[in-house]
Amino acid sequence: MNRWRRVCGVPLLVIALGVAGCGVTVPTDPQGTLERVREGVLHAGASASGELVTIDGSEVGGTLAEIVEEFAESVDARVEWTVGSEEDLVDGLESGDLDVAIGGMTDATPWSDRVAVTRAYDTVPGSRGPVVLLVPLGENAWQAQLEGYLDREVAR
Repeated sequence: MNRWRRVCGVPLLVIALGVAGCGVTVPTDPQGTLERVREGVLHAGASASGELVTIDGSEVGGTLAEIVEEFAESVDARVEWTVGSEEDLVDGLESGDLDVAIGGMTDATPWSDRVAVTRAYDTVPGSRGPVVLLVPLGENAWQAQLEGYLDREVAR
């Protein structure tokens, strides 16, 4: 048998069937973010940044906040906002208290070693260049769902 069809002496078909039988999906969320948020609550963090994110008391507004609210609606969720500094929001993403964080972050964010960063979007009204959203590390299905939405609705 061709060596490319074997991994450690096991045919690839056997490996593929074994993985499929385990209910493994790709991408996946080790912490189950996408499934928890669907038809539930999206915990979003916001840091003020010009027109992108406005804070008025406990009210969060601006272009990115509207995008997050519309995304939440697309997965039948409601948004609960937490307002804080970027560092506070990153801490919230790491601890599992937040599902997404918005502000004036760009693809040059210094937080990329602690959280995952969406693709950069340069067509967000009010931005002065490409902006990103931050999500928990490893929650790949969640990030893929969010980026799919952003690709359809923002990156036109």
